[in-house]
Amino acid sequence: MIKIVAKAQVKADMVEAYKAAAKELVEKSREEEGNVFYALNVSTADPCCLTFIESWKDQAAIDFHNATEHFTRIIPQLNAMCEGAQQVDFYTEVEY
Repeated sequence: MIKIVAKAQVKADMVEAYKAAAKELVEKSREEEGNVFYALNVSTADPCCLTFIESWKDQAAIDFHNATEHFTRIIPQLNAMCEGAQQVDFYTEVEY
């Protein structure tokens, strides 16, 4: 399983528009076969810091997701509402 944390600093006047645009992305991503978890989160310390936390079955599921119509259409819209680029990090779980 692969987890993704995609953090964005959204322009203060665009936070509500960002959340609204992200709603479709979250809903459609959750329907994808390889998706385990997909949510948009807001920082408790900074209401302009919004972070997608995702979990995917494997890299093939991520590749499929990144090529979907909703992803390729919505992500550029979200990026336009941000101060700079998103920080995207990929993780695998440490198994004990």
